[in-house]
Amino acid sequence: MDLSEHYDQLYKKSAAAILAGNYKLDSQINNPSDSRFGITLLIRPSEKIKTNIQLFLNELKAIEPRQYYYPDADIHITLMSIISCYEGFTLDKISIEDYIKVIQESLINLGKIKIEFRGVTASPSALMIQGFPADESLNNLRNKLRENFKKSTLQQSIDSRYAISTAHSTVMRFQEKLQNPEKLIAVAEKFRDYNFGEFTVDKVELVYNDWYQRENNTIHLADFNL
Repeated sequence: MDLSEHYDQLYKKSAAAILAGNYKLDSQINNPSDSRFGITLLIRPSEKIKTNIQLFLNELKAIEPRQYYYPDADIHITLMSIISCYEGFTLDKISIEDYIKVIQESLINLGKIKIEFRGVTASPSALMIQGFPADESLNNLRNKLRENFKKSTLQQSIDSRYAISTAHSTVMRFQEKLQNPEKLIAVAEKFRDYNFGEFTVDKVELVYNDWYQRENNTIHLADFNL
């Protein structure tokens, strides 16, 4: 299935669920004792794209002010979840240098990664911006990371939840009962094919993060310039 088709199917199924009241609330967002942490390799979109995303979020905030909206500093694409967030994971359990080495090896002979953010999709618990890589460079990097980490003896949980293949960015999560699901879907429809912009990835970041990639809970571990 190509990426457009994947996003389309996800949107249709999720929009129907939201309108039928079968959406899911995230009960952990405001839980101060949530101790799920992991390490992630991520991509941050350009400032221009983040400005365009906030236009979309501002329209949503006007009708659903009590939901969880990602601030600019938290908006990202997950390139690879190296250790998926789990309760009680701390950095003293691993050697960061060993992880950096494997990532550096995976970046050799990498082509330029370009991503277009176009349109929005949904899950039963969130709204997301659709990302479309221009070519196979992103997939090639992910495959190299899979291969190199699996050859290593390092703790990792790559693909344990699902094999990542998209380039989306989650920008809103449902944390309270929706006040107006019909208007929410109407705004999503308005931005369904909106061009948020294209950018060339100039660096990827390795971070220690919570489930939501909140800036105040994130420890920056390394930058890798492309």
